[in-house]
Amino acid sequence: MKKGVKWVIVGVIGLGVLGTVFGAGKDKDEEKDNTKQIVTTTVNGTQPVTESQATEAPKPTAVDVSITEQVLLDKDGIKVTATGYSKDDIWGDGIDVLVENNSDKTITVGLDAMIVNDYMVFDLFSCEVAAGKKANDTINLFDTGLEAAGINMVGKVELYFHVYDGDWNKLFDSEYVEIKTSAYDSMDAGDFSGGAELYNEGGIRIVGQTVNEDSLFGKAIVLYIENNSGRNVSITADELSINGFMITPYFSSTVYDGKKAIDDITLLSSELEKNNITEIKDVELKFHLFDPDNYDGITETETVKFQAK
Repeated sequence: MKKGVKWVIVGVIGLGVLGTVFGAGKDKDEEKDNTKQIVTTTVNGTQPVTESQATEAPKPTAVDVSITEQVLLDKDGIKVTATGYSKDDIWGDGIDVLVENNSDKTITVGLDAMIVNDYMVFDLFSCEVAAGKKANDTINLFDTGLEAAGINMVGKVELYFHVYDGDWNKLFDSEYVEIKTSAYDSMDAGDFSGGAELYNEGGIRIVGQTVNEDSLFGKAIVLYIENNSGRNVSITADELSINGFMITPYFSSTVYDGKKAIDDITLLSSELEKNNITEIKDVELKFHLFDPDNYDGITETETVKFQAK
């Protein structure tokens, strides 16, 4: 069920990732003009929690990065080897891999999670290999995800593999594997802790960063999430209203223990137009936190209210 949800999300969000990748050349000043800071927050009618301006992520700079060849997975005749570090003008940075299938059935190798410099990064990796065959492929570290996290130098990539047969029956999940690049000692990421705090309990902190008035599918509320709860956590948004009108929040974020994420609550243009919403001002919502492995609920927050200016 967990994997099925992921591929549904791939179908919806993946198009957005690809669209953003191909639109990566968009004028940065134009993007900045269409972004508003989340400036005030209240929880269930209480006084503002915090009010501060988000830190803008630094712009990426070119840097030569390499890795040493290493075996990432070797189980039941399935072997995945990292062979190099590559850069592509469209797809961005990537880990080149050789996938070898020495089993007697067709298999597909994918990822449960990819984490770069301690930030969760969305992946679209899926490699199908027939029995007795090999395939060269690339695990793409999309520029948009790295830029969102303020990552200029990739120093550490953490991967969690899963393997399926030709009928999409799970064969096994891999153990955690870490790749250290030549930039490990100088890896970086943005500081997003100074936005408007929307939630902070039990080691889970959610910070409102900005509202993007001109995102791919309409508008987007950008969040910074950090998880120090001692467990992996998934987060969705419920009961979202914009300027007093109920709107469907397209948002699901899984953050592993000890990790961070920059993620968007997507607001579709069609819904905003139906309610004559041209500008995001007053926002109310609840966050639902649950276990990503068994979907058991952890907590649902009280109503969070904030404004964007």
